[in-house]
Amino acid sequence: MTVPVRVLIVDDHPMVAEGVEAILETYEDLCVVGTLGNGQDAVDRVNELAPDVILMDLNMPGVTGLSATELILERRPNTRILILSMHDSAEYISTALSHGAMGYVLKDVPTEEIKIAIDAVMRGERYLCTGANASLAPKTADGREPLTTREQTILLELAQGKSNKDVALALDISVRTVETHRKNIKRKLGISSTAGLTRYALEHGVLQGTGKGF
Repeated sequence: MTVPVRVLIVDDHPMVAEGVEAILETYEDLCVVGTLGNGQDAVDRVNELAPDVILMDLNMPGVTGLSATELILERRPNTRILILSMHDSAEYISTALSHGAMGYVLKDVPTEEIKIAIDAVMRGERYLCTGANASLAPKTADGREPLTTREQTILLELAQGKSNKDVALALDISVRTVETHRKNIKRKLGISSTAGLTRYALEHGVLQGTGKGF
């Protein structure tokens, strides 16, 4: 017998969460392990609930869906996160993907499309519903892919002279996660050296006058 896919629903609108749960419970190969109303609860309980897939709203009080996505993937990198949102703008979609979401589904899609999206991300595929299938990585004015909130935080920590290990301790994440973020920061900024990162931090005010390097 196939083990059901464990699904967590995170949405601050109870009617939406309950509606999606009711739909998903009709499928024998899915199991809804919880419905939570905000991103912080999702971050705090993700290890306990151990979902395979999270249906994540974007705009929630406190910790947003984007921040929750980043933090959850640091704790459970194999979790598939599907954004379920009412926002169909290219900026929302591309930003969600850059934060690690594997798919983006609009809340007005036919109910069976949510199941199709879950199946797709469980196969390791990215899924964009028809209405969202328009945009990929956003670019800043200088053509660079913007840093996520988490990457900005880590850049600031590194710019204060902290080692990867120091940053890991400060943010309660693994050294490997810091190294991955650091690699992504370099890739997004088109910078290959630590000296280049230091220069970028100075030029963009990241160091805030500390005068410290990496």
